Amino acid sequence: MKALVYAGPGQKEVREVEKPRVIKDGDAVVRMLKTTICGTDLHILSGDVPAVKEGTILGHEGIGVVEEVGEGVSNFKVGDKVIISCVTSCGKCHYCKQSLYAHCEDGGWILGHLIDGTQAEYVHIPHADNSLYHIPKGISDEAAVMISDILPTGFEVGVLNGQVSPGDVVVIVGAGPIGMSALLTSQFYSPSKIIMVDLDDNRLETSKKFGATHTINSRDAQAAIDQIFELTDGRGVDVAIEAVGFPATFDICQHILAPGGHLANVGVHGKPVELQLQDLWIRNVTVTTGLVSTNTTPMLLKTLENGKIKPEKLVTHHYQFEDIAEAYKTFGNASKEQALKVIIDFE
Repeated sequence: MKALVYAGPGQKEVREVEKPRVIKDGDAVVRMLKTTICGTDLHILSGDVPAVKEGTILGHEGIGVVEEVGEGVSNFKVGDKVIISCVTSCGKCHYCKQSLYAHCEDGGWILGHLIDGTQAEYVHIPHADNSLYHIPKGISDEAAVMISDILPTGFEVGVLNGQVSPGDVVVIVGAGPIGMSALLTSQFYSPSKIIMVDLDDNRLETSKKFGATHTINSRDAQAAIDQIFELTDGRGVDVAIEAVGFPATFDICQHILAPGGHLANVGVHGKPVELQLQDLWIRNVTVTTGLVSTNTTPMLLKTLENGKIKPEKLVTHHYQFEDIAEAYKTFGNASKEQALKVIIDFE
């Protein structure tokens, strides 16, 4: 089969590789229909995730059709159309029993990281019963792909960790796909203001269509901080969600918190940040980090079924798999190309 393989920092290439097969009773093999590119894939290519070995197939999101199942798989059969979770869960270990699937002792985030991922014609899925989801009727393929990773990530690591509550003022720094997912799902809790902060005016304008009440360009970071305090009568914000993964964006978040506020870091950081603990402790703020566990996926699927949110609107570009190199160029130049999520089709 054909697959996109990590070939070392800054390098990737499409190669002919062996088609995966069932190894253990709980495994499945899925024929891919659609996948996408995540910001984490760009971090891998930048060398920020050294655990990824050369020769690993990239990708951890997508939908497909079950091609083969092991004898121990009971929830899925050949021919089922499924969502592939970005997190693999055995469902039995110490952490899975706490719904911390991200830290599954025989899984977690392994697709496109520690084992071969979804940017290939077929993918091997361990612990299929707990790592795949049936696609409910009425949900578009594009929306289903968004459930693989970005929607639960924005919701769990941003909105839930940030403890967004009715009437809160929420700032989301980063209007990319994860930030937009946090924007969509924060509205479950009726915050009074949702302020989107980004360098890209096009993305800021798009965020208004998804429910942002205010937008701020952070080209001048101090000016952006000042604007946020003006919008909050000098108090600061209840929740700051960092959805980029750079020291400068984290710094904005830690400077805008009101007493009792929450800073929910979602971005993947490849470099250290300077934590202003000497100023934060006295304001009773909470700083959280996290890797998505996808324990909210069943609930999010229900919100898609009833039309509460439409994450398929985050999709801006489509490419065929043979054009995946071009898709990476588009996603890597998201501002210039006005790209959010890029879908890669295998059919």
